[in-house]
Amino acid sequence: MQSYGAKSDGRSDSTNSFLSAWAAACASVAPATIYVPPGRFLVGGASFWGQNCKNNAITIRIDGTLVAPSDYNVLGHSGNWLKFERVNGLSIYGGTLDGQGTGLWACKNSGKHCPQGATSLGFYNSNKVLVSGLSSLNSQFFHIILDGCQNTRVEGVKISAPENSPNTDGIHVQSSSGITITNSHIGTGDDCISLGPGCSNMWVENINCGPGHGISIGSLGSSVQEPGVKNVTVKTVTFSGTDNGLRIKTWAKPSNGFVAGVLFQHAVMINVQNPIIIDQNYCPSGGKCPGQASGVRISDVTYQDVHGTSATEVAVNFDCSKNNPCSRITLEDVKLSYKDQPAMASCINAGGSSSGLVEPKACL
Repeated sequence: MQSYGAKSDGRSDSTNSFLSAWAAACASVAPATIYVPPGRFLVGGASFWGQNCKNNAITIRIDGTLVAPSDYNVLGHSGNWLKFERVNGLSIYGGTLDGQGTGLWACKNSGKHCPQGATSLGFYNSNKVLVSGLSSLNSQFFHIILDGCQNTRVEGVKISAPENSPNTDGIHVQSSSGITITNSHIGTGDDCISLGPGCSNMWVENINCGPGHGISIGSLGSSVQEPGVKNVTVKTVTFSGTDNGLRIKTWAKPSNGFVAGVLFQHAVMINVQNPIIIDQNYCPSGGKCPGQASGVRISDVTYQDVHGTSATEVAVNFDCSKNNPCSRITLEDVKLSYKDQPAMASCINAGGSSSGLVEPKACL
């Protein structure tokens, strides 16, 4: 990037240097690498388009830090800070993204009218992307979004924002298939990982989550016509002091969405508020859903080898739709305690079975 005029002082805007380097890599018929050396590089909002690239093997190797503008009004309404659209075969290795979100969080937490904020790193309608060894700090809004992506891997990332930072989800995935998220540490003010509508064939493994709101499927069912979520595996995960552990969340209103074929396996809970939760009565303020029931059908969800401590008495909470009860929920070898006693389980409109040692005693 420095050969395109980028300066590592953290103050000179390197956006155009980055875009020029991308254009050159994109025009190359041979595999190309964009290198970001050590130092701090200020980058304003940048969109990288891949549909006309002559090569599907671009590597961005980052040894330094990319820094977002500290004034949140610069990017606050733009949606994304670094946006990749229709890229194919892109690999990003290492480096740090510093979203400088503290000013925007303070604005939001004060109750003032503020912009939504920019997602630090967004991939849209892209294929065969690899993100490896990246650190993302203090995003204004979500840290990483995958939307409309196929066959993409996120591995060895470190995502960090304080517990009280609003809407700083770690990795959000929607309308995507064949996504693998592995070997990562995520601590945020919102979901560590969230899977939205239209996710299929997802693999999440070896994740440490905390602080944050856990790993969530949802929220789903906010619109009537919505693609479902299917074939999801979440395994070998540890939650430390999070609001939720393994969560499925749907709006309490009509929808043709669904969740089917989910395996939660080998999860450790350390002082988690809601270790296992299905909430089909999600309706935040102004959601306009009193008296309605969720149309999202949840079936074939298995919890295998989940143990640890709950910060509340009810460690297993299945609050399913009265119109579409949860079916084929399975608990196998679950042991959750509250203050050194077995915790409690609550089941509403939930059917299924349990096997092996299950504490709290299953109410399915």
